[in-house]
Amino acid sequence: MYKTLFNQRKALRFRQFTRKGWALFACLGRVVTIGVLSAATLQSATAAHRHVSTDDTEQADTTTAEKEATLDDIEVTGTRAPLSLGQAVRMVTVLGRDDIQAAPVQSINDLLKMAAGVDVRQRGPIGAQTDVGIRGGTGEQITTLLNGINICDPQTSHNAFDLPCDLSDILRIEVLEGPAGRAFGTSSLIGAVNIVTIEGARARGSGGAGARESGGTEARGSGGAREVQARAEGGSFGYANLGFRYSLSSLLSPLSSKNYSRAPEPTCPRTPELFSTISTSYTRSDGYSRAKSGALNSDYQGAKAFYQGGYGDEHVRLNWHAGVTTKGFGSNTFYSARYDEQFEQTTKLFTALQGETTGWLHFRPAVYWNRSYDRFELIRGEESKVPFNHHRTDVFGINLNSYFDSSLGRTAFGAEFRNEDIVSSTLGEPRTSSPSTKYQYGLNRSNLSFHLEHNVLLRRFALSAGFIAVRNTWNQTTFTVYPGVDASLRLGSGLRLYASYNSSLRMPSFTELYYSVGGHKADKYLKPEELQAVEGGFRFTSPLVTAKCAVFHHHARNMIDWVMDTRAADPVWESVNHTRVNTLGEEVSVDIALSELLHLPPRGRLSSFLIPHSSFLISYCHLHQNKQEQPYLQSQYSLEYLRHKLTAQLRLQLAERLALTLGYRFQDRTGHYTDTDGETRPYRPYSILDSRLGWQQDQWSFYIEANNLTNRHYVDYGNVPQPGTWLMTGITCRLF
Repeated sequence: MYKTLFNQRKALRFRQFTRKGWALFACLGRVVTIGVLSAATLQSATAAHRHVSTDDTEQADTTTAEKEATLDDIEVTGTRAPLSLGQAVRMVTVLGRDDIQAAPVQSINDLLKMAAGVDVRQRGPIGAQTDVGIRGGTGEQITTLLNGINICDPQTSHNAFDLPCDLSDILRIEVLEGPAGRAFGTSSLIGAVNIVTIEGARARGSGGAGARESGGTEARGSGGAREVQARAEGGSFGYANLGFRYSLSSLLSPLSSKNYSRAPEPTCPRTPELFSTISTSYTRSDGYSRAKSGALNSDYQGAKAFYQGGYGDEHVRLNWHAGVTTKGFGSNTFYSARYDEQFEQTTKLFTALQGETTGWLHFRPAVYWNRSYDRFELIRGEESKVPFNHHRTDVFGINLNSYFDSSLGRTAFGAEFRNEDIVSSTLGEPRTSSPSTKYQYGLNRSNLSFHLEHNVLLRRFALSAGFIAVRNTWNQTTFTVYPGVDASLRLGSGLRLYASYNSSLRMPSFTELYYSVGGHKADKYLKPEELQAVEGGFRFTSPLVTAKCAVFHHHARNMIDWVMDTRAADPVWESVNHTRVNTLGEEVSVDIALSELLHLPPRGRLSSFLIPHSSFLISYCHLHQNKQEQPYLQSQYSLEYLRHKLTAQLRLQLAERLALTLGYRFQDRTGHYTDTDGETRPYRPYSILDSRLGWQQDQWSFYIEANNLTNRHYVDYGNVPQPGTWLMTGITCRLF
């Protein structure tokens, strides 16, 4: 597929070729070897063994064997053109399956807390409601993707991480920090998070000691493979979780064993393959707090179901998924300090179909439809006192991407159409005729975009440049162009310098435009947010240490926020455009391989445990925004950013089957909030310590997790206290 003719490199060879006939490098007609992949981590997301990196994919096989890793056709989403992680110019951070399994977390939201540049603000535990921001941005300003499909909710970002899959379904998580407009279009103002799920029983996890899930147990015969897993967890505050996962992969015609042991011939014969996987889970908790009346007000119940399928042969690759997630949770004082028995119920449906053709011109179409239901109760179960808010959102999209290779590099071009529609009891314009008494208001808008991008990969220099042209029917503007360029230069075998300039935009959410009830006043004439960013830094890798340093500057116009003027006699939250917000930030991380530091013998018993598993990682991010903050002006989002965030994580293999993970984070947030007594209080810095101890057998694993070990009292949002020490234990079994 990607024949890097312009690179004039030596013949590439895989040390271990994949068993998927329609894989990324299948049609090269040669053996492909990636000698060494430098290490990279999700900046303190976990201190796992060395990660796959965007660094050197050309180094010789003579480099130390401890740093060798197989590049299993991994493509990252930092550009429009599909590039392998080793070829990507943009610094995309990838968190692998082993790292996800070993982390002391119960949700993707918790996992992202350990990234120094990511701000995870929770109103409730176990993913009840979370806003995820990147580098001083809000939850509305990032794109959330599921297998590359945009699943952002135009109603509000509060429910953006209501995913139909859980941690056991995830193969990897990709985090792109900085504007990503030319890669993902609107909503990716300051970054993106892409969740990639496991494609059936074909995807095998390494299943390190103490892992949450045993990776990819298979019953493989001549016709395919299958796996069945079950999970049970329980813990503090009435927490319980049950999960089940079944995967099946089938070869549609006989495949001789020789096809598994060497690369395909130049004619690229491929065996058609069909796979499918389905998973379900149920989670509940009594909650950790009660209302003044004594009733539960942070309880939680939720269920998920996710189906994914695919087909591949020598001409086409197809992938599809469908999922549903539903949950109800006590919202205590989420939206108003005066009411401590709020409640919210959400349901989301996800569907998508993606394809890719082979040949000189690769055509990659995608079509998707997502639907969301949201019911909010200001006084739980008392609609006669305060009417409930009802919302139904539908998002339909068609993405037509194409790319081709030439002697000048890889060129991608295409277009995307996305339609967003809402019917609601409060949001939108009055509907002239409505068959439902719940949905008296509504709004429909469409977004059309065109993109063009070119990528050049030379021996030591790489360049990616392009633009996206966007027009939205909501603001009735002409097409606006947002360009971007990324470049990197490799110095020596372990040092890479990089620099970038990117621009992007975001359309206001329906809530920001129309929510004018319950002490809120929205402005339906808000302007789109726009941002320009420059970034520079370096990444250094060696067997002992992986280090990264970045300096970035964001220049934003028309940033949207909810603010309150406390001087007013009857203050309300108003949605406004801040004229300009400039952000200057620095980010640094250091990952140390403990086995290299201790100079353990390469064949010793202790060394065999520590080399792939034990490491220590520390990261720090500092931000400064020069938007003038008035003492009487309170903000919900953009003026409440993390000025300092420090994270550290230690992962140790204590015995052959016993692993320990310790995670620490320190956060210092700027901004103020009004407490239940009407007094203005600043956010106070806090530190949190988490841990996980796991035991791994061949067919089962057992683990114990403790979050907030020091029982620290803290808030991410004013007047919404977070839980103290939370203990949890679980077991995962391979049924067959």
